[in-house]
Amino acid sequence: MKLAIMQPYFMPYIGYFQLMNAVDEFVIYDDIQFTKKGWINRNRICLNGKSNLFSIPLKKDSDYLNINERFLAADADFTIQRTLRQIKNAYLKAPHFKEVFPLIELIFLCEQKNLFEYILASLIRIKDYLDIKCKLVISSGLAMTPGLKGQDKVLAICKELKASQYINLAGGIDLYDKDIFKSNFIDLKFHEMNRIEYETFESFVPSLSIIDVLMFNSKEEKKNLLSEFQLT
Repeated sequence: MKLAIMQPYFMPYIGYFQLMNAVDEFVIYDDIQFTKKGWINRNRICLNGKSNLFSIPLKKDSDYLNINERFLAADADFTIQRTLRQIKNAYLKAPHFKEVFPLIELIFLCEQKNLFEYILASLIRIKDYLDIKCKLVISSGLAMTPGLKGQDKVLAICKELKASQYINLAGGIDLYDKDIFKSNFIDLKFHEMNRIEYETFESFVPSLSIIDVLMFNSKEEKKNLLSEFQLT
């Protein structure tokens, strides 16, 4: 059984969905601490030929709360509507705008106010749209020894779910030891995305939100892009 584990990211780049498509079960952390500088509640689109950051505003709260304990700001709807207008203006003439924009609206206008549930709903919608078949597993629903972190926590999840192979993004190559995984009868692999480029309005901007991929690629092309990676 192939397994991957990731934090929840809002409208992440296509590499996130490549990883999801490569495994049988995909664990999403909801019970880890929210980090301000990460990509949990923000991402990037291409606006006027340049990378443009958007974010979902959050209620001011303790920096020590877990992701599933954070909530959208009371006035988040204003920013969300503004972001939707930016997306519409940025991609109105994209070849697949009419098909994709209603999906983007459904995602951004989700009624969930809990941050994790809001992001989870978005990941499910994109997963279904891309016809990705893996099972999603929420980390807080797993029975694990409290206090485990890093590699020990990953190994514990792998064992509980009876994974024979664990796949991590290449950015974690220095965090995990293949020999330790092998001693636990788990094959550790690292996902590395191929160089991806497709036709856009102007010069191509890499590693944008999945929104950009959806707007400029047909369903067949999107599915092909899900396979554009190597495992090492």
